[in-house]
Amino acid sequence: MGRIKPCRLIRLEQHVDPRGTLSVVESGTTTDFAIQRVYYMYGQPESSPPRGMHGHRTLEQVVIAAHGGFSVGLDDGFHRTAYRLDEPGVGLYIGPMVWRVLQDFAPASVALVLASRHYEESDYYRDYDAFLRDARSLP
Repeated sequence: MGRIKPCRLIRLEQHVDPRGTLSVVESGTTTDFAIQRVYYMYGQPESSPPRGMHGHRTLEQVVIAAHGGFSVGLDDGFHRTAYRLDEPGVGLYIGPMVWRVLQDFAPASVALVLASRHYEESDYYRDYDAFLRDARSLP
């Protein structure tokens, strides 16, 4: 899934001992990109409308359910798939030109997002039809 760079689940490096678990994400090791921006979403009620609902022209991301769980629907203009993220030791890599929708948040979920670029509105597709037109025109 993902025509430019395939989306995939990534097992994070974990260190477990009697005190708990430490998960590690490193630019260039865990991700193929330098992490330029980190943000997280929390406080969504169970009946929350979906989040995301956009695509990016060049941005790459890793999405992690740091707490709780949620579903991520992906669409590259030709194929659709969905992942349920509910393990803090697993991240979902989402490459460029993939529409994403985050939904079905469990109570007290925290979605952690690691992004390859700073926020740039010009990188966003917020109109699905425009995204489809451009995604389907890629070689």
